[in-house]
Formats: sequence, structure tokens, C-alpha cells
Amino acid sequence: MTKPALSAEPAPSFRPLYLQIKDLLVRSLETGEWRPGEAIASELVLASRFGVSQGTVRKALDALAADHLVVRRQGKGTFVATHTEEAQSSFRFLRIRQDGGSELPASRLLDVRRGKASAEVARLLEVKPGDPVVVVRRVLEWGGRPVIVDDITLPAALFRGLTRAKLESYAGSMYGFFETQFGVRMLNAQERIKAVPADPATAGVLGVPAGTPLLAVDRVAHTYGGRPVEYRRGLCSTAAHHYFNVLG
Repeated sequence: MTKPALSAEPAPSFRPLYLQIKDLLVRSLETGEWRPGEAIASELVLASRFGVSQGTVRKALDALAADHLVVRRQGKGTFVATHTEEAQSSFRFLRIRQDGGSELPASRLLDVRRGKASAEVARLLEVKPGDPVVVVRRVLEWGGRPVIVDDITLPAALFRGLTRAKLESYAGSMYGFFETQFGVRMLNAQERIKAVPADPATAGVLGVPAGTPLLAVDRVAHTYGGRPVEYRRGLCSTAAHHYFNVLG
């Protein structure tokens, strides 16, 4: 099927051409033209489609790769990034690290329940207060030792049919589950951190005294178009772990 030239498609004005092409490719990803894990069209095909040079397309694809939206594979092409590819990608947003170690955590599901969005959750997820949500509680463990209690709140409208049984029967990561079962891909996230005392329930799960200082990591994850689709609060014991991030 013949694709229209760039001039025939809507595009932002007064931006570098490669960024305009990037925006058009993001739109194609959002509409599902290429699914997670699939190869996208070649640079030559895309250059013809948009009526630009191959070099411009290459810069656009490099920008997508920098945003973790695609993966460039030498000699094979460019593929839509997916949370199901490898273990490390499952924890791309996780900034808690083991002191002196590089082990990845194991996830243990504690609960899945239905609820209604509080005013704060509604603001963060851009839904209405009282809208239905799904709340997933899990614990992340290093070497069998519980370190993080995660409360993950999702808009129920996007995750219809999510149950504990379905989540427990899925062999991959939670973000892989969201992607493959509900078509919701987490692309980027914003976090804020602060110290809080452990409440009795969390203290019981982590095996620490109530009131122990914990690191609270509040994360809002977004999908295409900057749409917030997950609010997560992780309460972390830092007795043998720390928060690590790379800036710049």
C-alpha cells in the first residue's frame, strides 16, 4: 500500500525535520502499526514514505532509540521495544540497588483489589475522583529478603479483566503483562522520593519494626502521548539497599 508523503500528513511546525519524523513514527507506534517486538519499516522505505532523506530517518530512529521506544539491531533492522525481551528491561525504572551487588529482585504478589480513585490519585492519573481503579500490591525480594512493598494503582478502564489469577499465571514481568494482555506500554516515568516511617502493615511485610525509616518512591508512569497510566508507591528498606540514578 502506498504511503502519503510527509506534506500530506499533519506535522508540528518550526521543529527540526527529524523530530517531525520522530513524532509521526511515535503516532504510528501509538496506533499499533507496528506491535512491540516487531520490526518496523526500513530506513529506505520510511524515507520514501515521508519524502525525506535516509539520513533524516536515521536521526529520527536514533532519537526513538534514545527514548527506549525502539531497539536498533546491527544487520537486522529496527524493532519496537518491548518489556518482554529480557530481565533487565523489566526493571528499567527501578532505581533501588543492592549495596555491593548487582542481583535483580524477585517479585511476589500479595494482593489485587478494586477501589476508587482518591482525589490525589485522580490528579496523578488524570481521571475523576471516585473512578474505578485496580490496586496491585507486591513485594520485591533480593535473595529471599523483602526490601520493597509496591502499591500499584491503575485506571480500571484500561485494565478490564485484570485479576490476581491472571497476573499470577503470567510468566513474565508485570510491565510485560500490561503490554501483552492489555496493550498498555509504559514508556517513561517521573519519581519523587522522601523518607517516611514504616506503618505496621508494611513493617510486617518487610520484617522491620513499625516506625523504621523507609524510602518512599512515588512514581507515575506514562504511555504514548504522555498519558499517565500507573501510579506506584514503593516503600523501601535501605538497611542493605540504596537509591541510585544516573544524571545527564
